[in-house]
Amino acid sequence: MTKRMDGFPESSKRQPLKQSLNGSLFISILLTALASVWIVVSFLLISNSMYKWTAAAIAASLFVTAIIVYIKRNENFSFQNYHTAIVETLLRSDAVPLAILDRSGLVLEMNEASSRILGYHRSELIGAPISRLLEPVSRQSLHEMFEQALLGETKQININITHGSGFPLELQVICSPMIQDDEVIGTVLISQDLSDRKRNVERIRYMAYYDDMTGLPNRTLFQMKLTETLARAKEEERVVGICYLDLDRFKLVNTSFGRESGDILLMQVAERLNRDLSDNDFAARMEGDEFALLFCNLESHNHLLELSKQILKSIEEPYELSGFPLHITASIGSVTNKSEHDDSYALIKKADMALVKVKESGKNDCLLYSESWSNSSLERLTLQHEMYRAIQRGEFILLYQPQYDLGSGKMVGVEALVRWNHPLKGMILPGSFIPLAEESGMIVQIGDWVLEEACRQNKAWQDAGLPSIPVSVNLSIRQFVQNDLASKVSAVLEKTGLAAKYLDLEITESMTMDVSHVSRCLLDLTDLGVNISVDDFGTGYSSFHYLKNFPIDRLKIDRSFVRDIQQDPSDAEIVAAIIAMAHNLNIQVIAEGVETEGQMEFLRKHKCDEMQGYFWSPPVSSENIKQMLSPDII
Repeated sequence: MTKRMDGFPESSKRQPLKQSLNGSLFISILLTALASVWIVVSFLLISNSMYKWTAAAIAASLFVTAIIVYIKRNENFSFQNYHTAIVETLLRSDAVPLAILDRSGLVLEMNEASSRILGYHRSELIGAPISRLLEPVSRQSLHEMFEQALLGETKQININITHGSGFPLELQVICSPMIQDDEVIGTVLISQDLSDRKRNVERIRYMAYYDDMTGLPNRTLFQMKLTETLARAKEEERVVGICYLDLDRFKLVNTSFGRESGDILLMQVAERLNRDLSDNDFAARMEGDEFALLFCNLESHNHLLELSKQILKSIEEPYELSGFPLHITASIGSVTNKSEHDDSYALIKKADMALVKVKESGKNDCLLYSESWSNSSLERLTLQHEMYRAIQRGEFILLYQPQYDLGSGKMVGVEALVRWNHPLKGMILPGSFIPLAEESGMIVQIGDWVLEEACRQNKAWQDAGLPSIPVSVNLSIRQFVQNDLASKVSAVLEKTGLAAKYLDLEITESMTMDVSHVSRCLLDLTDLGVNISVDDFGTGYSSFHYLKNFPIDRLKIDRSFVRDIQQDPSDAEIVAAIIAMAHNLNIQVIAEGVETEGQMEFLRKHKCDEMQGYFWSPPVSSENIKQMLSPDII
């Protein structure tokens, strides 16, 4: 007795079929013969016409019955002819994974789809127990399903198997009994790979809740996580805080290096934000260069501020883009769940409001939200209107901070610093109005006035017979990007009569990122004879590479490095390195923010050229400078 590929014995399949077909044919012939005999006999032996037609009707019924039996016999024969082809097609199918097992659970046959999904060749599994493919956790479940199938029940379960190449798979399996002559001779397994479906579902979920570039959660998931955390924190009386972070002047990175480099920078920032978080804390990219961090178990408000400062230090570590070292800073607005009525939307709004305050105050800092800011938008509009009026009414004044030679102790220059003498609020420091002026564009008008007033005052000192010293004026980014800056400066010098060599224009490192514009602008200014200084050196985006290409006369070391040179060895090394590097490039160095004798001695020891700071003099009025420059004082 031979076996076919579908596992059924040849004789057991064909014998009943032949018997059935032969029986149908015999009955059909018998009925036909009986009908014929009946007609002949009725017409020969019966004389009554009514009986003859009755006999004819009976014979016709027998003929019809014979025909029906014959047709049915052909239909059965036709379907049985397709039976083998159907089975073989299923076993060759690559669409539906199908396997046939005997009563012992050994694989009798499997199709190509099963071979593909399991990662084994058919010859490797024929005759082998199916249980060898299963992971231990699924073996008991399959055994129970198999036992129920042998009892005639069809069952469905999910099982875990190991693919032929070694990776895990989850399959949905339907196990049906295979019945012959009312006896279960084995089972048929039909399976479906759930892993692909789960991967697709997971991908859709990832796209909905995660930022595809940085891999961080997005705003939607952060909002959900924050809502969840706030509910638990309320029950457990825990302090929860969020930090809303924005990179300072990030648009200049995209403008100078391109968006691809900007994306790389964002990925590096995301990695740093995630680096120091605990398992319970959470970081997300909200949009653009804005990020948010959720701290789920704080000790106090001050604890949140400490964490914010640590984040700022982490962001300030040097980067590298397109082969160039890069230094960036960030601003952070923070808030805690102080008010139990605040939901996630309210907290994020408050953190964003604190971030705006930091930006207005000069950036590169962190600030905790205060409930007194609820009317800040109205205050900003009011201040903006008052600033416009202040320009018209001349409410801005200049103070001057002396700059000293560290070798001789002699005053060698002054820096012009703007203040707003508000008629009601009194003296307003730049940090309170300069960011708003930059945002509104009024910084250009204020900057133009500062430039002209500083040049006028310096010329007045010279006309009074005082020693000639340069005056330093800070340029805003909006002034610097103007195409007619050199002609404006030339017109101011001509109007005030000040010689160009007594004007020092201070730019920041961030302004040097557009190389073509910087080169053209600085060359035009130096052609006038104006000196160029780089302010806040070490805190901007660029690096030392531009110093040898641009006409820079002086570097100004930022006060953030000078402040800790006696306590922080890293700051001390940075300051010493800046001085040595600048001198090798024949560039002078001035340190700002010098407040102690120890700081001054350190700078003097490392041959820093000049200094300015409260240790020798705070910013003072023009009259005070006049007295300090008079021959009697000198």
